[in-house]
Amino acid sequence: MSFKNFFITLFLLSSLSIITFWWLFFLPNILVENKKLEFYIKKNTHFNDFFDDIGPHLRSKTSFKLAAKFKKFNKKMKPGRYIIQETMSNNELINNLRVNNVPIKLTFNNLERIENLASVVSKQLEVDSLNLINQFLDPKFLKENGFNSTNALSMYIPNSYEFFWNTSSVNFQKRMLTEYLKFWNTKRLSRAKEINLTPIQVSILASIVKKESFIKDERPIIAGVYMNRLNKKIKLQADPTVIYSIKHKENNYKKIIKRVLFKDLNLDSEYNTYRYFGLPPGPICMPDISSIDAVLNFKKHNYLYFVANPNKPGRHSFSKSLKEHNYHRKIYLRWLKNIK
Repeated sequence: MSFKNFFITLFLLSSLSIITFWWLFFLPNILVENKKLEFYIKKNTHFNDFFDDIGPHLRSKTSFKLAAKFKKFNKKMKPGRYIIQETMSNNELINNLRVNNVPIKLTFNNLERIENLASVVSKQLEVDSLNLINQFLDPKFLKENGFNSTNALSMYIPNSYEFFWNTSSVNFQKRMLTEYLKFWNTKRLSRAKEINLTPIQVSILASIVKKESFIKDERPIIAGVYMNRLNKKIKLQADPTVIYSIKHKENNYKKIIKRVLFKDLNLDSEYNTYRYFGLPPGPICMPDISSIDAVLNFKKHNYLYFVANPNKPGRHSFSKSLKEHNYHRKIYLRWLKNIK
């Protein structure tokens, strides 16, 4: 072979190598709608299963498979949630799937039970709902942190949080404990001590206050009524606790109860504050932050009773005496009779 032919051959081989290298690593290779795609890699996913999932979004499956093997990505995949851009090359895609696990914003609120929380979380994270329930009710964790299976829900402060999609049930619970301790700062702890309630007791009372009214500016007044009754050793007689008692007794938490009947008031349940003094053993729902703060900063007054005010939908009429309460109650009952 002449020097000229050798040089031409070498040039062609070098050019082919450069083109192949470019094709493998730097040529855009993504096919997605709306220019980007959320892509999830589950824990312990085999590369072949991953390749089946990513395949429909690739222009060239062959080039990606070769690039993945060259970069040993097929042996080092990490579970998580990733954002794939339309302009990505194989090199950019592989690097992205290695280091850019994108957190999601997980939101929960307005829940009644631990099981409901597990259901909501499992729909937003990879973790299974049963796994979450078992972790939430883990006796060792609860005992070490001052909770029990009845009041465990009070540890979860409703809000929006950032989590990696592949967060385990253990790490989720640890994070929620951290958020709980952060929420119960020195100021809130000091205020709870001033009103002679523990943080858990505040959450239990706040759950009742939340169920009593969706109007936030009325909640401190309602909280004040219940604080007055607690301090005077009077039963709370809160209708929402009766409703929860019925659901708890029947183990039917999806049951819709629009009105509390007289026969329900004597239901033998530790949650029924018409029958038992003091607070229930646990929250009847997940209280939101405004309800917790309404209890901590309850309005001081002499009211001991309240009833729905038909002239102001959503609001209540408050009374200092039973006589005054009965007057407002008659107005409410007359209104109920007329709307039937």
